[in-house]
Amino acid sequence: MIKTLYECIGRYKKESLLTMITVIMETILEVIIPLLMSKLIDLGISQSDMSNVYKYGGLMLLCAIMTLLSGYLAGNFAAKASAGFAANLRKREYEHIQSFSFSNIDKFSSGGLITRLTTDVTNVQNAYQMIIRTLVRSPINLLCALTMAFTISKNLSFIFVGAICFLIVVLSLIIKNSMKYFKQLFPKYDLLNESVQENVVAMRVVKSFVREDYEKKKFEGKADALKSISIKAESVIAFNGPAMILSVDSCILLLSWFGARNIVARNLTTGELTSLFAYVMNILMSLMMISIVFVMIQMSVESARRITEVLNEVPDITSKENAITEVKDGSIEFKHVSFTYRGLSLDEPILNDINLKIDSGETIGIIGPTGSSKTTLISLISRLYDVTSGELLVGGINVKDYDVTALRDKVSVVLQNNVLFSGTIYENLRWGNKDATDEMCQEACKLACADEYISRFADGYNKYIEQGGNNVSGGQKQRLCIARALLKQPKVIILDDSTSAVDTATDAAIQESFKTKIPDITKIIISQRISSVQNADRIIVLDDGHITGFDTHEQLLKSNEIYQSIYELQTQGKEVE
Repeated sequence: MIKTLYECIGRYKKESLLTMITVIMETILEVIIPLLMSKLIDLGISQSDMSNVYKYGGLMLLCAIMTLLSGYLAGNFAAKASAGFAANLRKREYEHIQSFSFSNIDKFSSGGLITRLTTDVTNVQNAYQMIIRTLVRSPINLLCALTMAFTISKNLSFIFVGAICFLIVVLSLIIKNSMKYFKQLFPKYDLLNESVQENVVAMRVVKSFVREDYEKKKFEGKADALKSISIKAESVIAFNGPAMILSVDSCILLLSWFGARNIVARNLTTGELTSLFAYVMNILMSLMMISIVFVMIQMSVESARRITEVLNEVPDITSKENAITEVKDGSIEFKHVSFTYRGLSLDEPILNDINLKIDSGETIGIIGPTGSSKTTLISLISRLYDVTSGELLVGGINVKDYDVTALRDKVSVVLQNNVLFSGTIYENLRWGNKDATDEMCQEACKLACADEYISRFADGYNKYIEQGGNNVSGGQKQRLCIARALLKQPKVIILDDSTSAVDTATDAAIQESFKTKIPDITKIIISQRISSVQNADRIIVLDDGHITGFDTHEQLLKSNEIYQSIYELQTQGKEVE
């Protein structure tokens, strides 16, 4: 974990080192000031010697100015180092998440990933700044002050040693008892963030079903759970303050009593006693800061563990060395393919012994009951998941031998959940091909039957799309996503129930456009509607992860009971469940 985090400091190692150097300078100067004050009192004020007053007063002023300058530089360097470290950490974490396959993403909730990129990184950033500044300053300050105190009076300095031992015991108990609460704290943040994200994304559904009160109660429940754990953690940490006050007050009382007795006995001067008062505050404040840093470190350790959990997650799907970058054609072949989601028993595969051969340029329909693994089947083609066993070929080559980017560029998938991003229609379309010209974008939209409604917008293709495509209808969003997929100029295009929101006439027009304009591209259409797949060259019937039929519409009506049942229900005007 430490090694992983250290690598993220990157070019900010210099600022980190300069922080520690300036902090050491600041600390040494602070420790010298009480000694000079002792000389000022004993050699200047007590003896009415103005030359010593000016001399030691001037040295104290100089030390104070240099301390101020060192403190400013230390704060500036620490801010740059910690902010840069956090930026590197977020960047590396975000970039690594982009390399995840679907199976990797399935391990982490969306709320959990957001927390790791925000709250957890902030905790680690704050802890790092405290480490390179406070954790360097406080121990040095404590040791130097203790050394100076022993130099002035060994006997009185044992008062400080007793206070230090007492605070170390208290701090150990605080850390031990607070850690268990911090471990429970961050999963609560995950649930809270997940609730917020889910509610904001589904705001229209919430309002349409008048479920605002339910969502408020659900959020309040998660917020209260977070509050409860936070209070327990803070109630343990709260013991640190009273323990520190008890130590300070006890030291001042004991030092005043025994110091006065030593002055009367002429074993100590007034200036030395004044210096000891300054050093006791230095020592105890250093201990207090060390305790705060240790508590923060304990809190950030859990955050650091969660961050490194993401950074150390090995992507399941990567490109091998010298991977193939050219997909010859759109032919697809499944050879005894089985698939099981990670974490599930291999004895219960989601797809079981799939054997298929699809020729390049064919139009293939896929139909079956909900939960029959239709989406899972097509996700294997572009390596969104990898097969558990068997072999899957695209263009006559095993998909694992391709460069992942090259394969996904040529196997274009329009998923069930259509997503548009904030920006113009042109900007959204160019997600498919960043170099696409306006003419290419318009041609793709004509193929997807999107041009007819885009032309009615006042701004045309420059119309601004809100986040998630909330200012266009479901059918319009689907057609834009199809056009975006076509701009990739794929060898295979997969429509995963991505015409469900368009009317049957438009659906038929899209299929006719595909048939006449892109005959060489393999087209795979998943749908719950018989009308969307019945004109396909062949249709796959899936049921519970098994292929129960693979033939033309006419043949399946004769031989496949599941297909017959779906057809009869739909021709009678009923919906398929």
